[in-house]
Amino acid sequence: MIRVLIADDEPVVRAGIRTVLESAADIVVAAEADDGRAAVDAALASRPDVALVDIKMPVLDGLAAIEEIRRHIPGTRAVVLTSFGTQLNAQRAVQAGTAGFVLKSCAPDELIRAVRAAHAGQAYLSPQITRFILDMIPHAGIARRQAAAARLAALSPRESQVMSLLADGLPNASIAARLRMTEASTKTYISRILAKLGCANRVQAALLARDAGSW
Repeated sequence: MIRVLIADDEPVVRAGIRTVLESAADIVVAAEADDGRAAVDAALASRPDVALVDIKMPVLDGLAAIEEIRRHIPGTRAVVLTSFGTQLNAQRAVQAGTAGFVLKSCAPDELIRAVRAAHAGQAYLSPQITRFILDMIPHAGIARRQAAAARLAALSPRESQVMSLLADGLPNASIAARLRMTEASTKTYISRILAKLGCANRVQAALLARDAGSW
């Protein structure tokens, strides 16, 4: 079981998150907290696998709480859950050592995927956050640009269209709407793109597009 700490100052939000997470057979909520300091204390007491933490909380903000949790319990993976999808918050989250950054507007299944990815040692970013994160990474040199462009050349014209929108951080629903496809077809294309490029996730694919100078 993946043991999760939920830290959010709104009881209704915590209850909703608990309901979503515990609908998954492999996730259990080990503790809850309503402010940043309480989140640190709860983490120390419960030793969760994943800490799901809001940014804007009283007493101690969520990112400061994550820094403390990571310092005392390096094995706990932290995922930021927030309404504030700004570049500054994304940058602070990365610096705090978070394993994921998910918007509160995400679908329930995305929240479950983020927790599972964090527990597996992978990074997870909501599609809307991808561009913010990539903008903070230095551009590639000539050799890396050429290598990335060669890998992207393997994509079909339609796959390249999907890839371009994916690299811009659009979620599946928006990509489907832009290209007049179903969401199921979009997911199929993205899976095929990731396999062709040898990328583990959307973020790696977006980084490849950036390296190639595709946007």
